[in-house]
Amino acid sequence: MSQLISVQKIAAREITAENFSPYGQVIFTTPDYKRYDDKDALLNLTNGTPRFYIMRLEKPGRKFRKITRHVLCTQCLGSLAGKEWLIAVAPPSESNKPDLENLAAFRVPGNCFIKLEAGTWHAGPHFEEEFIDFYNLELSDTNEADHYSHDFLKSHDLELEIVCSDRFSD
Repeated sequence: MSQLISVQKIAAREITAENFSPYGQVIFTTPDYKRYDDKDALLNLTNGTPRFYIMRLEKPGRKFRKITRHVLCTQCLGSLAGKEWLIAVAPPSESNKPDLENLAAFRVPGNCFIKLEAGTWHAGPHFEEEFIDFYNLELSDTNEADHYSHDFLKSHDLELEIVCSDRFSD
């Protein structure tokens, strides 16, 4: 007997500091001489050794079944070469499950990066290009010691798809 899978579409919004605040921060360019303030990435990397690296992701598309969170640190992501990308997020939660009702998707332009609050659920980066290189700041053992996932296919027979009205659309 085959499993009946529902597909739920999530419309991606343009990201702003205000609409992304339940999930983290958006960091845009500032002058070099600007003093440190709450517009800078407010990081929590105290629970281990920070790791800053460039990761190559290959054409993940816009569909996902799993969402992940890291509770011990913040995470920063940004694309190189000015490439736009998509991410789905749900706010940090006390439970081991993301709040499906508060799941949101965003278009992230290539001229900024995002900082995810510790515990923010995230699926992505997503994009349609062959590959995009991303810089990633997290802890050195985040993917081994602080990687919690939820599978919507197992819990809800659900696959999610991020949709846009531009070049990412069908």
